[in-house]
Amino acid sequence: MKHFYRIGEISKLYGIGPDSLRYYEELGLIHPQRSENQYRMYHIHDLWRLNVIRDLRNLGFSMERIQAYLDDRSLASTEAMLTEELAVIKTRMDALERLKANLEDRLSTLREVQSQPLHVICEKELPARRCYTIRSGYEQDEEMDLLIKQLLNQNPEKLYIIGSNRIGSVIPLSEAENGHFRAYSQVFLIDKDGDETIPGGLYLSVSYEGDCARNADFIPALLQYAREHKLTPAGPVLELLLADIHQTETEQERKTELQLLCSTC
Repeated sequence: MKHFYRIGEISKLYGIGPDSLRYYEELGLIHPQRSENQYRMYHIHDLWRLNVIRDLRNLGFSMERIQAYLDDRSLASTEAMLTEELAVIKTRMDALERLKANLEDRLSTLREVQSQPLHVICEKELPARRCYTIRSGYEQDEEMDLLIKQLLNQNPEKLYIIGSNRIGSVIPLSEAENGHFRAYSQVFLIDKDGDETIPGGLYLSVSYEGDCARNADFIPALLQYAREHKLTPAGPVLELLLADIHQTETEQERKTELQLLCSTC
């Protein structure tokens, strides 16, 4: 077994780019020798240091922390480093568990969307729902994308756009009653950690497929249903995107749910 390796061999063996190896050398983490032709030659004794550097970098340790450890190794400092590594791994595992739960929830809701009954007005007793809100109106769908991004930024570790049917817009009741069926005043994202609340109560609900321009058909239907069943609209119309352009490019697969809070007369 040879004792010296050239930079290309080390780079291929460890999957570390030559520039990174030169950087480690500049920091004094490794100490290659020079051949007669001035090529960097890495001694077999450097390999264990590269193992440590690679493993700690993969866990996100800073170069300064790695250098401090390599410069002062002892049983005590190694025990401390291993303890730190375990803490980092636990943090990552916790984050992955949260992500797994989030993905399972999003997959479940996406499957529910596909079996959602369409064009049928029903009465739902819904609990209060926490949400994040941005009080900004919009006219074009492209404008909503920017507002949605702002909503997601309020909790970037757990909020996702793909597979979420909790994103919606608010149409003031006065606008809906005056025939302005896409006069949005704000957008929201339902999440248990949200800092605002959508009131609970009796809601009229209807879902439809296709473009949101169909609000013009279904919002009047909700208002008519309320009149016929002696219900009084008590809040704005909520437009929930069950499946939109982020989940499918086929317009007929897109689904929207309208919800209208009501009180009994």
